[in-house]
Amino acid sequence: MNHNDHLADLERRAELGGGEERLRRQRDAGKLTARERIDLLFDPGSFEETDKFVTHRCRDFGMDEQVIPGDGVVCGHGRVNGRVTYAFAQDFTVFGGSLSETNAAKIVKIMDLAMKMGAPIIGLNDSGGARIQEGVLSLGGYADIFLRNTLASGVVPQISAIMGPCAGGAVYSPAITDFTIMVKNTSYMFVTGPDVIRTVTHEEVTKEELGGAMTHNEKSGVAHFAVESDQECLLLIRELLSFMPSNNVDDPPRAETTDPADREDAVLETVVPAAPNQPYDMLDVIHAIVDDRNFLEVHQYFARNMVVGFARLGGRSVGIVANQPAYLAGTLDIDASVKGARFVRFCDAFNIPLVTFEDVPGFLPGTVQEFGGIIRHGAKLLFAFAEATVPKVTVITRKAYGGAYCVMSSKHIRADVNYAWPTAEIAVMGAEGAVNILYKREIDAAPDVAAARAARIAEYREKFANPYIAAEQGFIDQVIPPRLTRGKLITALAALETKRDKNPPKKHGNIPL
Repeated sequence: MNHNDHLADLERRAELGGGEERLRRQRDAGKLTARERIDLLFDPGSFEETDKFVTHRCRDFGMDEQVIPGDGVVCGHGRVNGRVTYAFAQDFTVFGGSLSETNAAKIVKIMDLAMKMGAPIIGLNDSGGARIQEGVLSLGGYADIFLRNTLASGVVPQISAIMGPCAGGAVYSPAITDFTIMVKNTSYMFVTGPDVIRTVTHEEVTKEELGGAMTHNEKSGVAHFAVESDQECLLLIRELLSFMPSNNVDDPPRAETTDPADREDAVLETVVPAAPNQPYDMLDVIHAIVDDRNFLEVHQYFARNMVVGFARLGGRSVGIVANQPAYLAGTLDIDASVKGARFVRFCDAFNIPLVTFEDVPGFLPGTVQEFGGIIRHGAKLLFAFAEATVPKVTVITRKAYGGAYCVMSSKHIRADVNYAWPTAEIAVMGAEGAVNILYKREIDAAPDVAAARAARIAEYREKFANPYIAAEQGFIDQVIPPRLTRGKLITALAALETKRDKNPPKKHGNIPL
């Protein structure tokens, strides 16, 4: 066989992966192949593969008879939306996508290259776990990857797509990355599977119940997105990357928009109900304000009393953090605090300005929250906002009570511009609670208790539960008509574009994990 024939044979074997039958089974399961996924992820014709002919080194357990070029993972770089991006795609048709020594070395190589080049890292996970035949060599390969994930954190964006099984130690690589996307019905993640759980704890649970896409999107919060198909997953990765820079030195990409910066939306004037205890959907506020009403919500199904996600204002990428009055009255609880803190820290690491929409009556009360550590977890959100040095703009739409007012990017923790709508109520607590403390004896002694309480509540609201006292102190920069919010935010972000802020020199802070 001459050189050209030998090269063509290697190319063919690498492209076939585990063979036609296994490729067919992959497609029959509703999944794309590793190479089809790579083709959809990258701009057409831009992908350059590395280590295409690498093979495993194991010669035990009959493995010397099963040598496949590429060894079960496709690695390389290309362009996504015109920008250089590195990726690996595990090939389930080759030894179940299991991680070998050489398989891990391929992944580590492109991770190291991505760090040197300042480019995002995308992991397309579809693997049965460590390759048992290689023992500690495969385990060491996982640890090598975990180290790179950790060192790359905050330097280049890392996105994990779970497009099949991801179990055991393998789950800790996605867990360290910035965003995790799961495909419904075909992907799952867990440290120990149903069989082990049945043996140890006698619990009966299916793979889907234990570690399916909606389990990790709704209950655990491990995953940030749930999608219907591989195709939707790969398109989502491309959209997600469009909001963020390639690394922690670059600024986020700017996008062209035909949405006028001074556009006013009359809907905002009536979105907040007259009754202070009546809910409304903060997503209506966000969509009315951002460019082209386009908001990419992150963690949509988890801790729904907090909304986080990406949008653009005047073409600039922004990270949005908002209380959601439609769920648990927008209170801060353990899950909402952790969700918000993690998102704030991502945006801060990658120079994405933060816009906060605030309507928070406080922290969720109860023994479940206190015993679960709401003090520690709530402090994570406070720490994240206080530590962040990116431009920070806050809009108080209604309630801003107690310690939650301080936590939600208040002026006191270095927010740059703070606006309030006329409907804002900034106080230590709600009027009803405050009156019960301040005027309890007076009200109890009144001939008409209900009338006395109502009068004092109205008085308290007029004197204290409004934005003007805070504005007099300089804690609110402007009280603005709601319809002008879009223009005000775009103007503020333009003014803050050259912001330079620093934290005291230190190795790192000790966030209350």
